[in-house]
Amino acid sequence: MQSSRIVVALGGNALGTTPATQKESVKAIANATVALLQQGHEVVIGHGNGPQVGAINLAFDLGHKAVGGIPAMPFAECNAMSQGYIGYHLQQVMQNAIHKAGFDRYVTSVITQVEVDPDDPAFSNPTKPIGLFYTREEARAIAADQGWTFVEDSGRGYRRVVPSPQPQNIVELATVRTLLENRAVVITVGGGGIPVIDEDGALTGIDAVIDKDASCAKIASQLDADVLLILTAVDNVYINFGTPEQQKLEHITPEEAQSYLEQGQFGDGSMKPKVEACLRFLQESPNGRAMITSLENVANAFTNGSATVISAHAPVMA
Repeated sequence: MQSSRIVVALGGNALGTTPATQKESVKAIANATVALLQQGHEVVIGHGNGPQVGAINLAFDLGHKAVGGIPAMPFAECNAMSQGYIGYHLQQVMQNAIHKAGFDRYVTSVITQVEVDPDDPAFSNPTKPIGLFYTREEARAIAADQGWTFVEDSGRGYRRVVPSPQPQNIVELATVRTLLENRAVVITVGGGGIPVIDEDGALTGIDAVIDKDASCAKIASQLDADVLLILTAVDNVYINFGTPEQQKLEHITPEEAQSYLEQGQFGDGSMKPKVEACLRFLQESPNGRAMITSLENVANAFTNGSATVISAHAPVMA
C-alpha cells in the first residue's frame, strides 16, 4: 500500500452552526481520518470557519451596539477564537476515535497565521461580507469610527466587507512539519488562517478572510504533500451540471481543469474556488495530486478511485 502525505480541506459549513451540532458533525471527519491512517497515510487537516467566525463576530458586534456594550473585536482575533474552539472539538473527537482504533498517534491544533501581501489587489477591493446588517446611517457612523468598509447587501441592509487576499506563506509551517514528522495528526490553517502582514520584520494581524482551500493548497505545497484532498458536498466534480449533458469528471489534467474554468463550468461560490486551489497546488507541486470528493467518500477515494482527481499523471490507488 502506497503511503501519502495528505492535506485535507474541510468546509466550515460541514461542521454545523452551533457548538452542539459541531460536536456531532466532527465525528464524520474523525472516522475519515481513521480510514486514512488505516491506509498508511499521514494526515493534515485544514478547515473552514464561515458560520463559526460569523457567530463570534456577530456576538461582538451586538455587544458593541448595545448600551454599555463591549469594544468592537478585530476580525483577526475573531478568526483566532474560531480556530481554538473548532480545533478543540476536532482534536478531542479525533483523538478518541484514533485511540479506539488502536493507533499510537496524537492530534493537535496549531493556531496558524498566514502571511499575505499588503499590496494584494484584494485590499483595494474588499468583497467578503461579514457580521451584522446595519442601516445606512449606522453603517456611516461605524465606518467613520472604525474605518470599516460597508456595502449594501441584497436590499437587506449594509454589511461590512473585508478583503480576501491570496496566502503567501504559512508562518507556523516549521511547527506543523515537526509535529507531522513525529506522528501527529495536525489541524491547521483554520478558516484559511489568521491573515498577517510583515511590517518592518514584525507580523501584524489584518482584517481579511483568506479562502481556506487556497490556504490548504499553500500549506500542502510547502509541506511537500503528495495529495491535496478538498472535501465538498458531492463525490465528484461535474461539467454541464444540472443539464442533460451533465458529465462526471474522474481524472483530468491541470490543462483540462483550466479549460473548464475558462468555459465557466464551475460556480463562483461553490466549485470554482476549489478547482482554482487545486491548480495552485499543482503549479507549485507538479508531481502531486489534487482530489475533490465528499467527506463520506474519503475512504473510497483512495481505494477505488471514486473521486475527481486532477493531476498531470495517471491516478495511483492507495
